[in-house]
Parts: sequence; C-alpha cells; structure tokens
Amino acid sequence: MKQKAHGQVRRSQVITTYGPGALIDLPQESAIVAGLDEWPPPHKLDEIDEPRLARKLQAITGVATVQLLAPPPVSSDPGAAPIGIGAWRFPEWFIVQAADAGAGAAHTRSRRLVHRKALDDKRRFEGRDVVATRFVRGCPRGHVDDLDWRWFIHRGGSECPSTRPLWLDKQGTTGDLTDLVVRCECGATRRLSDASMIEINPLGTCRGARPWLGRDTNEDCNQPSRLLVRTASNAWFAQVLSVLSIPERGAAVETVVRELWDDLQIVNDAAGLAFIKGKPKVAAALAPFAADEVLAAIGNAKGGGAGSERSVKEIELEAILAAPEGFGDDVPVNPDFHARRLPDAMWRRSERAAGVEAVIQLHRLREVMALAGFTRFEAVTPDIHGEYETDVERAAIALEPSWFPAVENRGEGLFLRLRTDAVEAWMARPAVRDRLDGLARGHRQWAEKRKSARPFPGGPYVLLHTLSHLLIQSLSMQCGYPASSLRERIYAEEDRYGLLIYTGSPDAEGTLGGLVQQARRIDEHLTRALEAGGLCSNDPTCAEHAPGDCMSDRFLHGAACHGCALVAETSCEMRNDHLDRALVVPVLGVPDAAFFGPAG
Repeated sequence: MKQKAHGQVRRSQVITTYGPGALIDLPQESAIVAGLDEWPPPHKLDEIDEPRLARKLQAITGVATVQLLAPPPVSSDPGAAPIGIGAWRFPEWFIVQAADAGAGAAHTRSRRLVHRKALDDKRRFEGRDVVATRFVRGCPRGHVDDLDWRWFIHRGGSECPSTRPLWLDKQGTTGDLTDLVVRCECGATRRLSDASMIEINPLGTCRGARPWLGRDTNEDCNQPSRLLVRTASNAWFAQVLSVLSIPERGAAVETVVRELWDDLQIVNDAAGLAFIKGKPKVAAALAPFAADEVLAAIGNAKGGGAGSERSVKEIELEAILAAPEGFGDDVPVNPDFHARRLPDAMWRRSERAAGVEAVIQLHRLREVMALAGFTRFEAVTPDIHGEYETDVERAAIALEPSWFPAVENRGEGLFLRLRTDAVEAWMARPAVRDRLDGLARGHRQWAEKRKSARPFPGGPYVLLHTLSHLLIQSLSMQCGYPASSLRERIYAEEDRYGLLIYTGSPDAEGTLGGLVQQARRIDEHLTRALEAGGLCSNDPTCAEHAPGDCMSDRFLHGAACHGCALVAETSCEMRNDHLDRALVVPVLGVPDAAFFGPAG
C-alpha cells in the first residue's frame, strides 16, 4: 500500500540518503521510497541545467534523452497541499509487541510473527500493536524482499500447514542473531544466525523483487538471497555523479567553429587556417583560441561528431588551472565559477611547501549532483576520473527513466597543485616504488575478492587523497565549517596533480568565504597537517599495517585508520579507501617513502 505524505527531508538527502529504493522508518510506519514513476510529474519539478552532467548520465545509463530535475521543494505556504515523493509500505511481516503468553518456560521472550493480511483496519493484531520486522532479504543487484519465514524455518520444504502461527524467540539480552530463534507451532525451529551463512543458501534464490517500483515489477535474478537489516548502513548505497559547473573551453571553440563553418570547412592544416584568418571576422572570432584547438574542433566537425568526450575531472582541472592570478576582488563574469591563482608571496613561507606549485582560490563554484541508481551490500564509487564505468551494475530508479533527480550546491573552495617534476622525482625513488607495490598487491586482492576490474589508482592519487584528508582536518579547525561539510575532489590527470577542498549548500546563493580565505594560510595548514599525519594514536599498529597481509579486509589502506587519515564519508570521494600516510610524511617504520620530508 502506498504511504501518505509524512515527514520531510532535505533535497540533497533525496539524492544521497533517501532516494528510490531506500528503506526508511517513519514515526508509525516502515516504508521503501518509491521510484520516479510515483514522484510528481516532471512539469511540476524545477529543471536544472547542466549539459555536461546530462551527457555523462546518458552515456552510463543508455537513456537517449536525459533531463535533470530537482526533488519537490517544501512549500512556503502552510495552507498549500504538500508535493511529496511516493513511498510504499515495506516490509509486509510484523512483530507483535506484547509477549505471547504461550511461549513456554524455555524461552526468555517470545513474540508472534504475523503477515500484513492478518492485521485489522487499525493495523493491529488481536488488539495489540505491531512493528515491522527489521529483517528482510536482498541481493547486491539492489533487489529486496520479505523473508519467506516458513521456508526458512522448515529448510525449504515441509508439510506443515501455512496457517500455523510463527514466533520470534529472543533467548538472550544482546539482540545478536545467535540469540534469536524462529519457531513454528509444529515444533520446527531455526536460529536466525543461519540466515547469514550465504554458503548454505538459507534464504533461497533471489526473486528479483523491486517493491520500490510497484507490484509485479520483479526481474530475473539467480543470485542467492542475503539477510539484510533494514536500518543497516549497507541497505542502500547511492550512485551519485557530480560535476562542477565551469566554462568549458572545448565547447566554446566548437561553438565558434560551427558559427564559422562556411569559412572553415575548407581548412585541413595550420597553413590553411592561417590563410583563412586573413578575413577580419574569422580572425576576431578565433583570437581567444590556439591554432591546435581550432584544428581539433574542425577535425571533430568533419568527422560528424563532437569527438571523444573528455572525463569529468579533466575538463574541471583545465578550467581551474587556467585561472589568472589575482585576489578575487574583481567582478565575476560567470556567477557559477570564479577562480583566481593566489600570488606566491601571499602564501609561500616555508620549505615544507616546496613541492606545491600553486594555490588557487575558488571564490564561487556550483556543483550539480545527480542520482543514477543504487546498490545494496557493496558500494560502487566513481573511478579516479569522477565517472562510473558503463558496465557498472545498478538498480533502476524508474521503470523507464527519462529524467534523474539532481540538486545544485553553491559554495567556495581552495585548490592545491603539486609540482609535476617533484611528483615524478618522488615516484622514481626505490622506497616509494616498494611501498606502491605493496599497495598494488592489496588492491589486487581486493579486486579478486569482489571480481572487480578497476585498476590500482596509482601513487599520485593515493598521495593526493591522503594529503587531502589531513588538510580537511586542519582546515576545519579554522575555516568555520565542520569537517563533515568539507568535500574533496582529487585530480591525477596525466602529468597534472592537484586537490580541491570545497564546501557548498543547496539552500543559499553561496557561502561566507571562511574556507577560501584559508588559502592565504595554506603553508600553516600544510605544516599542521604533516605534523598530525606523522604520528597516529594507534601507532605502531597503524604505521605497520600492510594492505596485502591483512586479516580485517583492509586491502586498500596503508598507514591509515580512524585515528589519523579517515574522515567522514560525506567528505571523501572514495569512501575512505586508497589512503597511506607513509606516502605523505615519514611514519614509524617507513621513513623514506614520503613526498614531504621531515620538518627542518
């Protein structure tokens, strides 16, 4: 049954936490957020313009035409009818609140398990309150379904009548699965802990149920069902794609070439381009662009397409690095992107920053995030270029999607670029190569266990990623924003290396400048971050951790733990994977693999 509007969440939470397929607890009900087919019609939603993000979604989802629409806002009129998103009641099995008198002395507490069809009009069972069971089943493809309790108790087959009562007995005080026993009146019992033993397939094969899309929407699936706790953190993982709204130079030159196509269609080489620039109109229009850019755009146009689409981060990095020197006090031409390279004299004060080439202040930025799909049990993150592979499996958020929910955040940030020659010299050192070989072995073990083809991100990415986490912790002490509201974007594109730390809000036209002004004190923050990263409260255990020799499945970590390099997952673009302090600063037992040397 469809759940009436009840409760509010922020627009951004609909993208990251409570999207279609997410399991939620309401004050009096439990529910699953409905697919886009049960959301308000597109004409009632605000459209978000971000062509680059729409093209990326089109490529990874296969949807021919993509629209980006914002979730419905909260009305400012208290008398207006709310425009909400749909939800379906789920699951359909319930626990009776009052203990059953006929439980027997052998059981500490016993409560009836009842199906939705056994409840009365007031959603009670024999006058007693019920709550939805917290146990369901699912699979990594996103499917979710009620447990077949009778099938589970009787181990797949029994002549026991389906009308006999079921109980859930709690025999201990911990609430652990081993303390919970499912019991049928016929005498059959089974511990709920058996349901977590995937190797014996205790819950049967997944039926491909997709209750968020409505009834009769099952699809074929041959995976074994897994026990899933509705409120667990692994019940729903959003697959979010985000881009920064920036002036795209490649798109600009292609636009000019199209406008001048009558003149430029005869151009085949640099000599031909130089000749055609003899026309004043052509020369003026092409003046902002280099000859190579113009020739590449002409070649793409002659090929009948726009050429190969560059990665999300490649385009962003190009725009950030093109920022002119200044302090950002000039009037911004683009309200969505205003960046200035801070003069070296304003921030470079010590030798610890010798490996940093530039600091760029992003006084204004706009980030657009869109929900492409979701998974359960295992999260799938974008690759180091900010994109999902086209073969990544995700659960659908609509039967036939034509639009995707999106939000826009406006804020500020600061960008650090490392010197390319310094990174290359660091990569050539034997101690660094040995350290990276160990991290790569751990990555291979992780990939084999999860049957993933994703390659090891490389030393520069792990270096920048770890440095970013250390800087986030230092910046949060001074910039006025909590660490959980700061986010990162790591750029390791060919021979250009940098990191962006930024913050944004969907509820305002911008932020107050507390973060961007910390760029002037980046030398101080860098010193503080390196000092904090050199010693962890869990050393020497943390520093001596080997990713390829691990009993806790921490294959993607070197010297990194919650005591030093891990931050809130809302801040990290890689869910706190691919971190190693030893590549940033000398740590116990690894003194010679760091990019930044010991303090002088």
